[in-house]
Amino acid sequence: MSEETKSTTIAAASSKLTNAQRARIERNQAKAQKLREAKLVVHPYKNISNVNASEEPASDKGKAVIKVQGTKYIDSGGGFLLEQPVLPSPGEKSTAEAAAAEAAIIEDAIAIPVVYEECLDCGDQYADSYLFNNFGHSVCDKCRDTEERHSLITRTEAKAEYLLKDCDFDKREPILRYISRKNPHNVRWGEMKLYLHLQVLKRAMEVWGSEEELTRQHELREDKREVGKARKYNKQMKQLRMEVRSSLFTKKTHAVHEHEFGPDTYNEEEDNYTHTCLTCPYTETYEKM
Repeated sequence: MSEETKSTTIAAASSKLTNAQRARIERNQAKAQKLREAKLVVHPYKNISNVNASEEPASDKGKAVIKVQGTKYIDSGGGFLLEQPVLPSPGEKSTAEAAAAEAAIIEDAIAIPVVYEECLDCGDQYADSYLFNNFGHSVCDKCRDTEERHSLITRTEAKAEYLLKDCDFDKREPILRYISRKNPHNVRWGEMKLYLHLQVLKRAMEVWGSEEELTRQHELREDKREVGKARKYNKQMKQLRMEVRSSLFTKKTHAVHEHEFGPDTYNEEEDNYTHTCLTCPYTETYEKM
């Protein structure tokens, strides 16, 4: 379509518009012109830049640039700043020189020595270990055996298996270290105290002296337990027999004896009669009217 045809079409369309529509179009065109002019205004912070215009990239032309402590920030106009690397000027130090200066400062700092421990199993040195941090047992993580040698045991199990008391854990030196864990059977119960099995066994040997003595103590307590069970059983059986006997016992009350008298005997001298009970020696004397 040629320009003459377009202009003819626009003129024909505008001739059909009403006065109100033409006035609204004119207002919209004036508003658009003002918006375009507003975008062309120089940024108010443009003059605070201390960076040469020749050093700015083409994409940063016309934007406010702020340089703070060797870092260049470009105002995006949207409420935030964009950080841009600043190229060193000929008079400034290069990156390598800055790194060398920083290394010199680090070398002047006080070096904190790292203490290494020696593993009791393999003999290697280590700086950090789970058993050493939690239980003070000098064994590295690669030698740790969670299933057998370095297994954990709860306080209740240790007291039952090695016949230890609370004072053996908390007061006897050195105090046994432990870790706390949630009870897997019920989270509402108190936390479990887990001890290193090796340390608990060593403490039991300190208390009882030898494994033979520990075994003998177990046997004595087992015998006492059996005697206690027998006493409890006999007491319960005795109480049960008493209850059974009392339920079968019925109190017999003596009935009133009724005399059954034999024939009467007349006594002429006293003029009376006498008869005797046939079942008992009772004798009754009476007079007949």
